[in-house]
Amino acid sequence: MDFNKSLEEIDGENWGDPDKGATGLIRKCLALRRKPLKDFSNDDLTRMILQNKSLNYLVPIAMKRLVENPLNSGNYYRGDLLCSVLKVKKNFWKENPELQEEFDGIVLDVVLAYETIVPLIKVYQDTNNLK
Repeated sequence: MDFNKSLEEIDGENWGDPDKGATGLIRKCLALRRKPLKDFSNDDLTRMILQNKSLNYLVPIAMKRLVENPLNSGNYYRGDLLCSVLKVKKNFWKENPELQEEFDGIVLDVVLAYETIVPLIKVYQDTNNLK
């Protein structure tokens, strides 16, 4: 995949310009369709994935970032990129079993880290009278 290209260039679909009364979300998504993939921020990925758009191109990019840091975030909250991929519909995963297997590994890493960290946080809080 050529990351210098936009989604519009890759899939050859021009969705046009937003209508006069288009919402901010619609305007942003249409603009993102014209943005080179290499310039996508975590927020851009999160927004488009939550809209269920261009998943075949965007989920692999998101997963690469999540492997590096599962709590990667956009402008919403820490871990919002992971949460957006967790909300991807079952049909996508059925059609992309290799990606699902890779994502399952990311999720397992997060779960294992959580299970290790939570008891230590509790001890820390109890020891330092934090609540």
